[in-house]
Amino acid sequence: MVLRIGYVREHFCSPLLQFEAEDKGSTFTLVECPSGTGQLISRLTKDEIDIAIALTDPLIAGIAKGSEAYKLVGSYVTSPLRWAVITGHKPSAYNKISDLQGSTIGISRNGSGSQTMAYVMALQQRWPTSELKFQVNNDIQGLINSVNDGTTSAFMWEWFTTKPFSDAGECRFIGQVPTPWPSWLIAAHPTRAEPAAVRTFLNNLSRHVRAFASAEARTGPSVKFVMDTFSYPETDVKEWLDAVEYPEDCSTIPWNVITDTLSVLQQAGVVAPPEGAVKRDHFVNLDIVTLV
Repeated sequence: MVLRIGYVREHFCSPLLQFEAEDKGSTFTLVECPSGTGQLISRLTKDEIDIAIALTDPLIAGIAKGSEAYKLVGSYVTSPLRWAVITGHKPSAYNKISDLQGSTIGISRNGSGSQTMAYVMALQQRWPTSELKFQVNNDIQGLINSVNDGTTSAFMWEWFTTKPFSDAGECRFIGQVPTPWPSWLIAAHPTRAEPAAVRTFLNNLSRHVRAFASAEARTGPSVKFVMDTFSYPETDVKEWLDAVEYPEDCSTIPWNVITDTLSVLQQAGVVAPPEGAVKRDHFVNLDIVTLV
């Protein structure tokens, strides 16, 4: 089968794009989801994609809340994600994270990473998470428009993806919140995505990930690829590559990633504590993934 792979076109997907150029549509096609993980989960639910490469926290939260549209099948990025906290470009009352308490936060979609990380930010700031207020603004441009027209105070998005907008004077960074978990996992529909096809995809993706993240590639070819593909400044690309980590084998997931993420999400009020022990086969497809 030709798999439909949902993804967000950001610098993290560089190895996936290199894999696509080699595959030429023979085993998979890419389906861009610019609104992020909330849109990816929606498309898995609606039979629009078979696999999603998406953020760790909303994927795990979705399963914990009862979604049966997917199970986890692998890892994609093992380093934390650096979330910028962003407000409008004009002078305002919002100049640091603590200024945001009680205000309305912009998010891309309900259940998105931009929403779950707002809960984590509130937890770190010791705000009552039950009092958080959100406005859905769909995508990065909608989020920027909202902080500039004053309908929201701020939003959260990946640092380097948003930095060109900040550099252009369209918005303003007032802080950052790194994730307390590895940033990207891979999920697949439990029946539409045939295990053999998924395993083959993950094995080949692992090969491209290892090549992109090799020490030699990080000093030259990978820098050039990201610059040419995303038009990022060389200094930003090198700073990102110095910090990002990919797995050796995309078909593995450390079990503690799931349990530790669940623990933080429970503390933040994103998900309810489970009744009894967390069941491995509830979260992962054991026919595909290797838990380590």
